[in-house]
Amino acid sequence: MAAAGDLEAAAAALHLCGWLDGHGADLRGQLLAEGRLRRFTRGQWVSAEGDEEGGLFVVVRGTFQTYAEAVGDREVLLSQVTRGRAFGQSVRFGGGPRLVTAISLGDGLILQADDHALARIAEREPLIWRAIASLHYAQLRAMVQLIAEFTALPPRQRLAARLLRFATGQKDSHRLLLAQQDLADMTGLSRKTVNACLSELEARGLIRRKYASIDIVDLPGLRAYASAPARVD
Repeated sequence: MAAAGDLEAAAAALHLCGWLDGHGADLRGQLLAEGRLRRFTRGQWVSAEGDEEGGLFVVVRGTFQTYAEAVGDREVLLSQVTRGRAFGQSVRFGGGPRLVTAISLGDGLILQADDHALARIAEREPLIWRAIASLHYAQLRAMVQLIAEFTALPPRQRLAARLLRFATGQKDSHRLLLAQQDLADMTGLSRKTVNACLSELEARGLIRRKYASIDIVDLPGLRAYASAPARVD
């Protein structure tokens, strides 16, 4: 049985899930009742790419990294998922096998609602499928934006845009648990280039680097930097 503190933390995390807004009565309460709280330790897998089991994961505590397989059996780091953010797909709602592998970056807690739980909720509140459609659309939109940034932005702005995306997703803090190699993997840049870009952002007072983490000091300034007209280096 889940501890009361964990249930309260899960309820607070669900409150941050905007994709649940306007899609029926008390979907958050129903997800909390039908879902299962799972604890993870550093390096533990939540799910693997290609898994047949469907369902959603909502991060309650901790940070989780998602990976996808690329040509040559390479595992490519795609993103980090933090408190109040959801990932996963529903097989019952036009989905298929898991698209990504998710691994815990440290100690973490996740609320999992598998397809059986979602089906039970749908018996009482069919609009749960609209909420899931909203989540899937948001996931697709994020991927399209990432492709556009990767294609159109020069290295400095590409890196700033990725930091901005993570910082905007953080509801409570602008400390990002990101190592330079993580950023290099996610932006397709060399570690040397990432270091130079971060140095410039720090010199401008937009970020502060720490060991395996980055503090966003000036979020509006970082947003302006990421959206400024591209310059010739």
